[in-house]
Amino acid sequence: MSDSGEFVQSLARGLEVIRAFDAENPALTLSDVARRADLTRAAARRFLQTLETLGYVRADGRVFSLTPRVLELGFSYLSALSLPALAQPHLERLSREVGESVSSAVLDGADIVYVARVPTRRIMSVGITIGTRFPAYATSMGRVLLAALAEADARQIVAASHPAALTPRTRTDVDAIVAELEAVRAQGWALVDGELEEGLRSLAAPLHDRSGAVVAAVNISASSRGDADEWRELCLPALRAAAAEIDADLRLV
Repeated sequence: MSDSGEFVQSLARGLEVIRAFDAENPALTLSDVARRADLTRAAARRFLQTLETLGYVRADGRVFSLTPRVLELGFSYLSALSLPALAQPHLERLSREVGESVSSAVLDGADIVYVARVPTRRIMSVGITIGTRFPAYATSMGRVLLAALAEADARQIVAASHPAALTPRTRTDVDAIVAELEAVRAQGWALVDGELEEGLRSLAAPLHDRSGAVVAAVNISASSRGDADEWRELCLPALRAAAAEIDADLRLV
């Protein structure tokens, strides 16, 4: 947390209340919100009542949930970000071509955040929607985005993530992850097989803006079946072609 005198703690706490709700916890009691936002019950009640008055939260007895109005908070960012709109038709064509789910994400701190997606079927235990976050170190798009950073910066982010074993196959050693990022940087793509969730495989490539900087990533995700290298060889040409098409559109922005 910033020590700056410009920091408004009440705003930060209010945002933590909103972030207490997610796909796995769409409805919470007052005690749930207080615990997840690390607030007292009295403080959580004040924030919830304020958000309810503003129309961002609804109460149903003892249970609270967000309303669609919270989407306004992210609309300005998404409307200014041309990437989702530009990428969506390319993602749809890529999904039809490979017959798998396709997504795009950006790096936010130590996480990736989904900004566009074309699902074909539910392949994870957690539903993925726009705004879903996952730790970058354990995802193909995260590794592509981390690989675009200076090695020291990428190492710092990975170390600060305190990599945990999300599955028995998750790489948790910081040096090993940084070495993998070096390989990703050299080859221009990342393959992650069963590290984020067992039975899930994904292949990602970077997206570039008009200056050539990596601004996002695109991936193909599927259930782990058959040989991973054969699957990669099958999907990589289509993934690279779609990424090149999106890059071409981004250069026009």
